[in-house]
Amino acid sequence: MNSTTAQDKWRAVAAATGPADRAAAEAGVRLAYRTAGLAPPERVLWADSPLAAVALLDGLPDRGRPVREEVRTRPWAEERRRLHDALGPAGWAAHWQSTGAVLWDLNRALADRIRTAVTEAYGESARGEAAGGGPGDVRLVLLDAVLGQHDAAWLAAFDGHGERLAGLAAVAAHAGWWWPYENVAVVCERPVELHRDEAGRLDRGDGPALAYPDGFVLHAWRGMTVSAAFLTGLADLTPERIRAEENAELRRVMLEHYGYDRYLAASGARHEHRDETGALWRIELADDEDVVTVEVVNSTPEPDGIHRTYWLRVPPTTRTAREGVAWTFGLRPEAYEPLVQT
Repeated sequence: MNSTTAQDKWRAVAAATGPADRAAAEAGVRLAYRTAGLAPPERVLWADSPLAAVALLDGLPDRGRPVREEVRTRPWAEERRRLHDALGPAGWAAHWQSTGAVLWDLNRALADRIRTAVTEAYGESARGEAAGGGPGDVRLVLLDAVLGQHDAAWLAAFDGHGERLAGLAAVAAHAGWWWPYENVAVVCERPVELHRDEAGRLDRGDGPALAYPDGFVLHAWRGMTVSAAFLTGLADLTPERIRAEENAELRRVMLEHYGYDRYLAASGARHEHRDETGALWRIELADDEDVVTVEVVNSTPEPDGIHRTYWLRVPPTTRTAREGVAWTFGLRPEAYEPLVQT
């Protein structure tokens, strides 16, 4: 299979939603064990999400030792070494760039997001407290996971280069994350919903960006984690609510949703100064100190190529944009001479 075809195939696998093919996935699990020189697990159990899998494993004291090292880590390392030796350093680098590299960052970011959400959700759950678990224990369990469809990047690189990874590839093509142990394997269903923006980041303004069958969900706006309540509140935004938000990233999301021009008009903002660092705006309040912000444009583009606009709250005594931006760095205006603005 050529690199373009492999990349397209595994990109589709990484983005797949809907019910797993359980028979095909279980066959892949057993093949992965046999390829590693292990007896297949006595049982293959299913969970509707990574969070449900962690809870299920918490109640399986007889699961045996984790065998991820034998099933996933060691075969991958050996296949990588074999292909690297066959292609040479330059050849391997070119091969990786044309296959897995394009998928790597997106899938790594998504996997990290899922791990964080599982850790937070399980740490707050009554079951986690009752079982003596907590974030530390959950992280250890998550280290035992094979990422299934979210291992698409490196599976793309090895597609068609040997059979040692065939079992892992079969599970990935038909299911989500899975946990291999000596006596049992726990396999997850795939998400039922996945919403991304044009840059491939999780993104949805009217619901979860990622959702599993059991209701485990992630909410995100252009790649940034947000809460369901935050998204719901976007429909009723007011300039006062935007100004009250202390988190600069969330305030940016609010402003993008509300509209910069609309915000300035509704707030009665007065443009006071502009220079190469940005624009200074002042909103006079009858019963409070003035709200003064510097409008700056990030010189580094986002993954979608857009240069984001940010609004930095600065002291009401600020008189120039440079003074305001310098203040955010703890500097005096004359000392603020950035080589590259970000």
